[in-house]
Amino acid sequence: MKKLILVTLFLAAIACQKKDQTEKPAVVTDEHSYSKPELAVVKHLDLDIKVDFDTQTISGKASWLIDNISKGNEIIFDENTLNITKVTLGDEEKETKFELGKDTEFHGKPLHITIEPNTTKVNIYYNTTKDAIALQWLKPEQTADKKKPFLFSQGESVWSRTWIPCQDSPGIRFTYNAKVTVPKDLLAIMSAVNPQKKNDTGVYNFKQDKAIPSYLMAIAVGDIEFQSIDNRTGVYAEPSMLKKSAWEFAELGKMVVAAEKLYGPYRWGRYDVLVLPPSFPYGGMENPNLTFLTPGVIAGDRSLTSLLAHELGHSWSGNLVTNATWDDIWLNEGFTTYVEHRIGEAIFGQKEFEMQNVIIRKELVDNVAEYGNTNPDTRLKVSLTGRNPDEGISMIPYVKGYAFLRVIENAVGREKFDVFIKNYFDAHAFKSITTDDFIKYFNENLIKGDKALADKIKLEDWIFKPGIPSNITPVSSADFDAIDKIQKSWRETGVKGLSQKITTTTEKQHFIDHLPTDITPKEMEALDKEFNFTNGGNFIIKRQWFVQAIRHQYKAANPAIEQFLIGSSRTGSVMMLYKEMVKTPEGKVWANQIFNKAKSGYHATTIQDIKGTLK
Repeated sequence: MKKLILVTLFLAAIACQKKDQTEKPAVVTDEHSYSKPELAVVKHLDLDIKVDFDTQTISGKASWLIDNISKGNEIIFDENTLNITKVTLGDEEKETKFELGKDTEFHGKPLHITIEPNTTKVNIYYNTTKDAIALQWLKPEQTADKKKPFLFSQGESVWSRTWIPCQDSPGIRFTYNAKVTVPKDLLAIMSAVNPQKKNDTGVYNFKQDKAIPSYLMAIAVGDIEFQSIDNRTGVYAEPSMLKKSAWEFAELGKMVVAAEKLYGPYRWGRYDVLVLPPSFPYGGMENPNLTFLTPGVIAGDRSLTSLLAHELGHSWSGNLVTNATWDDIWLNEGFTTYVEHRIGEAIFGQKEFEMQNVIIRKELVDNVAEYGNTNPDTRLKVSLTGRNPDEGISMIPYVKGYAFLRVIENAVGREKFDVFIKNYFDAHAFKSITTDDFIKYFNENLIKGDKALADKIKLEDWIFKPGIPSNITPVSSADFDAIDKIQKSWRETGVKGLSQKITTTTEKQHFIDHLPTDITPKEMEALDKEFNFTNGGNFIIKRQWFVQAIRHQYKAANPAIEQFLIGSSRTGSVMMLYKEMVKTPEGKVWANQIFNKAKSGYHATTIQDIKGTLK
């Protein structure tokens, strides 16, 4: 009997052990990082670096506090084009061996460092090189004020490893402190708690006590000044841009309050923005505490500040709850596009919200058509194995992700969906999750076994199948309906007075996007005289108009198109024009001529994308 009891207890223990093993969360494999966080993972970074504009390098020491989970003899970091000079262990700086593995395109090399089972600190001495894709070094003449040099970084997706040796995966989070030494006449700011004015030493100290992934590590150095908007928001910019930027973003504080009402407290302390020189490759980058923005958003009439709502939205979806791999980027961008439009509705009203829904639907339809309806890259959950993960940063995760969340909202009701999203952010705060994690949470907290509801939403179709599912929510705008009527009649009635009827940026964008396919250069000239699209207009209006000008051979706009492409490095926007130009042999020659003039001012990632288009 005693033996039987012992056997029973033994078998029960094994069963419990197996149960514990099965209940442990699976290790997320990130195809774009060499690190093996299940064996040894970073937890905190102390960065001590010097920024040298003469050599255009950053040099110093990255001291990582680590958790040697396996008690093994190695930790692996990611590096790309760095010069690693020495590695030591612990506060006593005991020198250790390191080895660089094979170089892989887009991914750089694995940095294998020998550690001991009880190692808790690894110090990596290094300097960057001229090939660091994350770093954009600008000469004074490339800045707004043309007086002093400028540096900024862009880490997303896998480029932080070109300026800091790190475990460069969005699934790995860490806190950081930094000491940054720069020329005394310049200011350094980071994705952290920031100084608001220059000091006499050129030495600045930073602290980010919220755990972030490596792609959100960011730095900018230049002749930068600060102006507050309210007690927790403000603007950094070059002196000549500061006042106009602060005026443009006067409603920034209201946006933060609107977002908090929807999705809970803003958890990052301050929310400031930095207006960068034109070579910044995106509209904005959601670096924690300090959004980096293109100067193209400064329209002079606050008409493009909805971009801020997107970057602010990332403070919840992206920075607070992060995609664990780049295959899951829709979790960042789809949710943020939804949050952006909800903030926009609260700030700009229902009519603007409805118009934006129509515009974003057109973007979805156009992007899916460009890829092809069966292209696997039109799925929300994509596969980027063996590819540059930047390829995942298309418009599909933004606009299809937004459309999917609108379907859920429509199925369960806005009030219920708002509670779900707020709880989702709370449940995964400061965590990185996969699409499977989202689906599990979604089924447990929203579907709850309701098959009819699940069938109505069609989650599998949206996430795992290409194209646009049949249950997409209809969109409409009475304001756009009125413009569509004008569109059908202006050829007969003439263009005089149209600019008094079509006034806002959104209305003009819709009008331009739906010009007749057989419009003539003469008709475009008449519209241009009425609206001054070519030489007036804000960034978005110019971009949309120039697409039509290229498509319909309105050559009067050619000098302005060239100026636009040389003066901006906003990748998605300039790519729209280059893609249109290369559709004709003549246009392809012109595109190459402009690119050769413009590329010195483009960011490395912009050059990378354009070269692929111009082949």
